[in-house]
This record gives sequence, C-alpha cells and structure tokens, in this order.
Amino acid sequence: MTAFPCMIIFFLESSTLAHIVFSELFKPHDYSEWPEPPCKIYYPLDPLYDADCPEVTAYVCGTNGLTYKNECFLCVDQWEFGPHIKFVKYGKCD
Repeated sequence: MTAFPCMIIFFLESSTLAHIVFSELFKPHDYSEWPEPPCKIYYPLDPLYDADCPEVTAYVCGTNGLTYKNECFLCVDQWEFGPHIKFVKYGKCD
C-alpha cells in the first residue's frame, strides 16, 4: 500500500515538470524585446586583424537590407563600412 501514494506523488511531480518544460518550448518568442547585439566585443583589435566570427546560424537583419548569419557578421560590417549599418531585428530580413 505504500507504493500507491508514492506513485501518485511521482505522477503529480512529473506532470507538473512536463507542463513547465513543454509550455516554455511552444511559447512564441517576441524578438523585439531582445537587446541589440553588443558590437564592441566583436570589433577587431587592430585594423589589420581579421575578425573571426563563430559559425553559428542565428540570423540578424541590418538596416542595409542584408540578412547576416549572426550578430558578429553584422557588427564587423558595421565596423568596416560605417555606423550607417544598424541592427534592425533578430531573424531574416523581410
């Protein structure tokens, strides 16, 4: 008889945990609330240095209409071509 209350407690805890995990996975994310990329950390140390951006795919849209592979590529373009290139949003440009 002691196994029955333990099974009930296990079922309640596991169903609560499953609800928390799956509700967070399927919740729509509002990217407009995310902060702008911290470009200063991606700037090369000297003008002759090539920036080494990570090969992570997390698309970023710039004001020039280009979709960058990640925020590092946007920041390096901003450093190379001027401050007129700005961050618009996370995700591909429309």
